[in-house]
Amino acid sequence: MGVRELLQVLRRRWLLITGCVVVALAVAGVLLVRATPEYTSTTRLFVSTPQADGTDAYQGGLFSQQRVASYATLLTGEAVAKRVVDRLDLDESPSEISEKISATVVPETVILEVQARDPDPEQAQAIAAATAEEFTAYVGELETSGSDDGPPIKATVVDSATLPESPTTPDIPRTLGLALLLGLLVGVGAALLRETLDTSVRTSDDLEALTDAPALGAIPYDSTAAKSPLVTQIGLLAPRTEAFRVLRTNLQFVDVDASRKVIVVTSSIPEEGKTTTAINLALTLAIAQHRVVLVEGDLRRPRIADYMGLQHGVGLTSVMIGRRTLTEAVQQTTNTFLDVLTSGPIPPNPAELLQSQAMVESLRELRATYDIVLIDAPPLLPITDAAVLASQCDGAILVVGAKKATRDQVGHSVERLANVGARLLGTVLTMASTRSQEGTWSGYGYGYGHAEPPGTPHPRDGVDPVKHRG
Repeated sequence: MGVRELLQVLRRRWLLITGCVVVALAVAGVLLVRATPEYTSTTRLFVSTPQADGTDAYQGGLFSQQRVASYATLLTGEAVAKRVVDRLDLDESPSEISEKISATVVPETVILEVQARDPDPEQAQAIAAATAEEFTAYVGELETSGSDDGPPIKATVVDSATLPESPTTPDIPRTLGLALLLGLLVGVGAALLRETLDTSVRTSDDLEALTDAPALGAIPYDSTAAKSPLVTQIGLLAPRTEAFRVLRTNLQFVDVDASRKVIVVTSSIPEEGKTTTAINLALTLAIAQHRVVLVEGDLRRPRIADYMGLQHGVGLTSVMIGRRTLTEAVQQTTNTFLDVLTSGPIPPNPAELLQSQAMVESLRELRATYDIVLIDAPPLLPITDAAVLASQCDGAILVVGAKKATRDQVGHSVERLANVGARLLGTVLTMASTRSQEGTWSGYGYGYGHAEPPGTPHPRDGVDPVKHRG
């Protein structure tokens, strides 16, 4: 993964990363609130020998440096701690006091730095002072040579124990900084793991790699699509409207030698936007004055009539069982270039009707009448209806919802089309991210000219979006 791909992952998963950081900081905050503050008092000891000058002084300095490391260990032992307990008349045991005392050697010196920690700053000072004083006496006892010259080495307090003014633990800036760093590391790791495990389709490049078919268009995500699903209900320069114009243009380059085309619009699974894609593509083609008929081939969950305000009672099933002719069943819209053939009554055997000879004859008649026949078919994977329809048509357009279908589902859909000899003309990515790789949605004409307010219809669209006429 390159730097660019990593940044794209972090941008897509920023909520996850932010959540990990917030959780880490919250845990750190709880620990800081519950932690007992501790104060640290410091005192310093100087270890020396009584020799005066020359070689004896040099050897005495080396002797002191050798001894000072051992003294650092003795300072934290229970022998000195017991003396401190007795001196201060403490209720704590020597082992508890020894845990509060630490000693370090200042590098390349004979100076010992002694620290004592306690929740009470004055108690910390008292323990540090008592430790230093008791240790100097303890060293004198340990180093007694038995002669009248005194011990060969001694420890002297050079800096008295300090009274701490602020607690040393918990270290709030350090704790929060570590929590922030840990949260970022966990968040980035979780983002990369989730990206690795996420098999959903996100971009048109993913579709082209999976299907070997051209990406005909990408419809940007629009939060207003649920209330205004049709392009005739939004502004002419809206990104979604422009995306369907791009799709219309690209579709015209498929089978350029064919003057009349019958195309199935389907998806892998439900809720990927195939029906609204089929309707808006039909509207966009009709606006360009192509003679279009939109056929509702989804006989199980028909929705076109509801979207477009058309009648449910008469439609495709009425034609196939001989109760109506195509001329009687097709409904006209306010756009003179667009007609719609709704599903009609829902049958008990949709698959059998769709592969019947009546369906073949209906498609032949529609092809002879219209420039483009768009068929809204059911999803490919749950049922066989779409594959049956695609095998009778010039090809299929596979609609894929970004972050909806997985790569495996798209791959199985392509296989299902291939198994019936159907041709995949191209793919359409719906609910695509509104940012391209350059950071902005790239729609030609977007931002140019006078943008009409949402809901303004195209001059050729009529007043209402689409309505049954006659």
